[in-house]
Amino acid sequence: MRVYHGFDEIPEPTAPVFVTIGNFDGVHRGHQLLFERVAQQAARDKGVSAAITFDPHPLKVLRPQGIKLINTTEQKVELIRQTGIDILLILPFTRELAATPAADFIDEITRAFPMRELVVGYDYAFGRGREGDIPFIKEQGQKKGFAVTVIEALRINGEIVSSTRIRELVTRGRMREVARLMGRPYQIRGEVKVGMKRGGAEIGFPTANLHISPDDLCPRHGVYVVQVTYGGRCYGGVMNIGKNPTFDRAGDPTIMAETHIFDFNQDIYGQPIRINFLRFLRDERKFNGIAELSAQIARDVEAAREALDQARKDLLLACEDSYNHPAAT
Repeated sequence: MRVYHGFDEIPEPTAPVFVTIGNFDGVHRGHQLLFERVAQQAARDKGVSAAITFDPHPLKVLRPQGIKLINTTEQKVELIRQTGIDILLILPFTRELAATPAADFIDEITRAFPMRELVVGYDYAFGRGREGDIPFIKEQGQKKGFAVTVIEALRINGEIVSSTRIRELVTRGRMREVARLMGRPYQIRGEVKVGMKRGGAEIGFPTANLHISPDDLCPRHGVYVVQVTYGGRCYGGVMNIGKNPTFDRAGDPTIMAETHIFDFNQDIYGQPIRINFLRFLRDERKFNGIAELSAQIARDVEAAREALDQARKDLLLACEDSYNHPAAT
């Protein structure tokens, strides 16, 4: 997949181009239908498939405090690459771009691509005041000679798949539902940080710790069954995400993801890991000392191992480096 960051970077295509456009936060199963459509049509007509997205996400510019993203742009690129798209155009999103009339934006696209078809989601709109809605896009297609395909809402168990719904489910800890809508588990990734160093020496359960930025989407605080990718291998684990209320952290606001990795004994401080959330076990709570905490962690480990064994039996457990989320740093 070739990645460009402006219309002026795109070489003149010699084949018809099939285009989809959107924010694609999460690259969920609804988004995947759009990519599938343009890739199939391009293959059928010996053309080129292209996707247009934005960096930063428009709401990060228009409402900076109004959205927490499922993916970084870097991770979004990784996921889109896996769909078989030929060209990804990432447009820098600014207030000036937001004020561009929708007709002018369509003109930019048609100048850059000999567009055969434009594929959009059922609720997509662009341009100044979101004037580039579905009726407008269809009208432009008739005027400028490209087909318009609108992909209707994808429903799973009667529920519309959307980035908004996925964010809501993540904050509620409903990770199995998140995985159904995304087509993969929710993930955080980052470099392992030095924590309080109590896990191994005092509690008996060493942990790999990631810091969660307050600017990023954070799951419900509590304990989860997880899967950890490190060094090309996968491990089961149990994670507590939150503020570790059992120990006094003197007002430290840092949110920690502390993961006990099963059958693992390596020094990985400063190393990158990826953690897939599989199942919520319980809420975070304060314990009356290390002995009580250690006993509860032992029960959590047992429950997590049982859940992982069941997932393997049900063929629901997969380890892939494509699972993405920006939260850990």
